[in-house]
Amino acid sequence: MKVIFIEDVRGKGKRGEVKDVAAGYAQNFLIKNHKAIEATKSNMAQLRAEQNREEKDYEADLAAAKVTKSKIEDDKTVVEIPAKAGTDGRLFGSVTTKKISEELNKQFGIKVDKHKMSLGEGAKALGYVNVPAKIFDTVEAVIRVHIVEKK
Repeated sequence: MKVIFIEDVRGKGKRGEVKDVAAGYAQNFLIKNHKAIEATKSNMAQLRAEQNREEKDYEADLAAAKVTKSKIEDDKTVVEIPAKAGTDGRLFGSVTTKKISEELNKQFGIKVDKHKMSLGEGAKALGYVNVPAKIFDTVEAVIRVHIVEKK
């Protein structure tokens, strides 16, 4: 019996796949537990329409991510963060990805999740820091951050 998997079933199939399985297994487990539906013509058409919609959504999200990357990597986009520092240029504390995310949003209106940035322990000195950020599956941008002394 051909079925369309609605959700991942370990060892049998992934969501959206069409597979041939034993009729008893399909009726008694997959369909009964709403893990799959029978692969009729209407269900197959619905699956194709859903896959096309998901593909278009993915393409739109990818295009938006590329636009965001170009805004972030523009020469004028340098996030200035004021911080208290000692006489040797070391900060009291550190600049975290949360602070960078907030300042990027406040100064340029660009939203990047703090969890998508990789800064390690945080910036602990005055000056320029390049912070890589994963905006989308395949799109990464480098945020330039300038840490200045707070007056």
